[in-house]
Amino acid sequence: MTTPRRSPRSIRARSILAAALVAALPSALAEPLRLNEQEYFSRPGLDVLVFNNYYDGLFSDAKHAGVELIHHGVRTATNGDVRLSPTPEQWDPVAQLVERKVDTRTGTVTTRLAYPQENFEYSIQVAPQGDGVRIQVLLDRPLPKSLQGRAGFNLEFLPSAYFGKSWTVGDGDRSGQFPLYPTGPTGRDAEGRPVRLPITSGRRLVLAPEDPQRRVAIQSNSGDLGLYDGRNQAQNGWFVVRTLLPAGKRGAVLDWTVEGHTLPGWTRDPVIGHSQVGYHPAQQKVAVLETDPRAPAPGTARLLRIGADGSQTEVLASTPSPWGRYLRYQYYTFDFSSVREPGLYQIEAAGQRTHAFRIAADVYASAWHPTADVFFPVQMDHMFVNEAYRVWHGRSHMDDARQVAPNHEHFDLFGQGPELDSPFQPGEHIPGLDYGGWFDAGDFDIRTQTHYATVLSMVDTWERFRPGRDETTIDQRRKHVEIHVPDGKPDLLQQIEHGTLALVAQHRVFGHAIPGIVEPDLGQYTHLGDASTKTDGKVHDPSDPDSPADDRLAFTTATTALNYGSAAALAAASRALRGYNDALAEECLATARKAWEFEQGREPNLFRVGNTTGGHPDDEQLRAAVQLLLSTGEAQYAEAIRALWPSVGGERFGFNIPALVAALPKMDQGFRDQVRERAVQLREQFAPMAAENPYGVVITRGGWAGNGAVVGMAIANYHLHKAFPDLFDAAPTLRGLDYLYGTHPDSNISFVSAVGARSKQVAYGSNRADFSFIAGGVVPGVLVLKPDFPENKEDWPFFWGQNEYVIDLAANYIFLVHAAQDVLGEGATPTAE
Repeated sequence: MTTPRRSPRSIRARSILAAALVAALPSALAEPLRLNEQEYFSRPGLDVLVFNNYYDGLFSDAKHAGVELIHHGVRTATNGDVRLSPTPEQWDPVAQLVERKVDTRTGTVTTRLAYPQENFEYSIQVAPQGDGVRIQVLLDRPLPKSLQGRAGFNLEFLPSAYFGKSWTVGDGDRSGQFPLYPTGPTGRDAEGRPVRLPITSGRRLVLAPEDPQRRVAIQSNSGDLGLYDGRNQAQNGWFVVRTLLPAGKRGAVLDWTVEGHTLPGWTRDPVIGHSQVGYHPAQQKVAVLETDPRAPAPGTARLLRIGADGSQTEVLASTPSPWGRYLRYQYYTFDFSSVREPGLYQIEAAGQRTHAFRIAADVYASAWHPTADVFFPVQMDHMFVNEAYRVWHGRSHMDDARQVAPNHEHFDLFGQGPELDSPFQPGEHIPGLDYGGWFDAGDFDIRTQTHYATVLSMVDTWERFRPGRDETTIDQRRKHVEIHVPDGKPDLLQQIEHGTLALVAQHRVFGHAIPGIVEPDLGQYTHLGDASTKTDGKVHDPSDPDSPADDRLAFTTATTALNYGSAAALAAASRALRGYNDALAEECLATARKAWEFEQGREPNLFRVGNTTGGHPDDEQLRAAVQLLLSTGEAQYAEAIRALWPSVGGERFGFNIPALVAALPKMDQGFRDQVRERAVQLREQFAPMAAENPYGVVITRGGWAGNGAVVGMAIANYHLHKAFPDLFDAAPTLRGLDYLYGTHPDSNISFVSAVGARSKQVAYGSNRADFSFIAGGVVPGVLVLKPDFPENKEDWPFFWGQNEYVIDLAANYIFLVHAAQDVLGEGATPTAE
């Protein structure tokens, strides 16, 4: 008997009908939520986290705390907690975590929290109920009078997950759509201050009733639910569902049920992790398949060669090797290292097909160009930056800077010590700081610690690889930049010069390095768009009532770590700039010497605030000693390196590999033997860490994602490979680059904007409110939320811990690309396992 052949149209129609029937199944058929071993509630398609993550304190509210929903593989709701505003901003008060209790017998999670300044404590209790969870806020005593009408339970929903979708209230008699762009409503309170008003309110609210993958129903048994658009308050706001806590009551003062609809049998689509840029013929080539643990094994994977006529030829087919469980997913590897023929390829596996990528000897040759050609020019402070018809920004911060007051506690991890270490009085204008430097990240401050790291990395790239690329006109006299217009000078040298000018300016003015220059208030700090509009560009005149005090503040504490770090960069820059800007080169070396001598003659200043006052003092001193040794050859710096060895060669060895390896040619054989021995120990220590995941790199966890560590370790491996090729092969260096380009958890997107077939196009740059990117910027990457959820949002730019560009990572990326080309050009075959 012959089975009749169905047409593709018939099959497609049946699939659509089947999907519709599945979506229409009553949610009562869904599995109940259960408290799992990872201490969150879970069923296929829905996870409810209850304070598994907490406000990390680094930059206040990072939108990954409290009660959170992971809905069909996407984290769509967060910050379920008592807040003091319907649409709180990043710096608004958050509660302190007192304790978290998990009762496995009853399947209940109870969290105790407090607002100490308000003398207010409360508990949030969450337990499974129906198709979701029951959330209760419990009070031992009534709400303080100061919080009446202010404190409410908020649950925030990701706007990009609900754009274009609908909401209903009650039995569906009232409905509306989530706006793509905020349009209100807003009002004013009795004092005339703006207030955010709800879009709608009622006891039952359903989000996205038409979408079975995003449908969430919230029922309040204790007061109306209000739906707010937090983007009316700030561009990074979310949609907020909120119920005010009642006055005069204790016990269970808030009682919600939150239900998330799930598709029966749902499994997350597989991800084929691979390099969006491609591969050198000689390197190891391994794709990593990330699959739902409930999904079947991926079957056969195929590598297809794409012809110029669009033809597809299978060149390799094999069953991916099971790797095992990592985080919440199951992993398999597909090794196609044997394929070396240049060409265009795609991988097909588990019902997915990748974008096309290259196998070619020159695959990395231009991969760093957008970073040098676009990203760094756009980040240049105190300059007018133009690209064809587009002005990225005007001359910014030409009114820099004013002296900060002593003991000033600031935001964004800046702070001033008890001594000013400055000849200027608080509030006084400081001349000589209005040139050079880059915007540190997606914001606009000059952060010295990042600057000297960036200059050091650029100098290392210049000295090792001499990239003479010239695509940009940089005119320091006119403070003008033209992107894609060559001026006959190597762009990298011009960027070294620009960063060095900001560093040397501090020493000219103060006689030492300073933490940096930052906005005076949050109103300016949150500025988006053209940096030149953030201030008026005119020096503040205290005698003129119409002169705004908008000039940035200079934090001037003379910390030992910053002084050494700055001296290292200046000493290195003196070598790179010689023959290009000899006067600046001479000044850099003289300044570095002076800073070294200054620190040798005083007690260390160990004042610390956040990450703006330098690294570990011993690490910074080592870098200064190494760069001064390389620039002068003087024995005193070699002696300092030997004296520092017990500290920098111990647990801190990994942080200091580039400096220690750079010093080896100037050190004796005994020191070289010590470094070699310690390198062997480090290799053994890191091997099991890299083996914890299928990507072969160390994936860190915390409030800031781990691309910096991945790149740093890849670069460290390069230095060790060059110094000790018999001990270290080049494969880990190339794996770090593959990771950046798409061989990583959660997705296969390239984390370098505009590099690779599919790259980061929604990122946290100065243009983040436009849901856009800056070509060549490198984002922090995959943030692993506790306990097991990897995330990098491509549709929501406002996660700085995942998506914010930072200049030192971009500089290190340029170095890493050159390092990869170097090792692949050695004639070796770096395919070690």
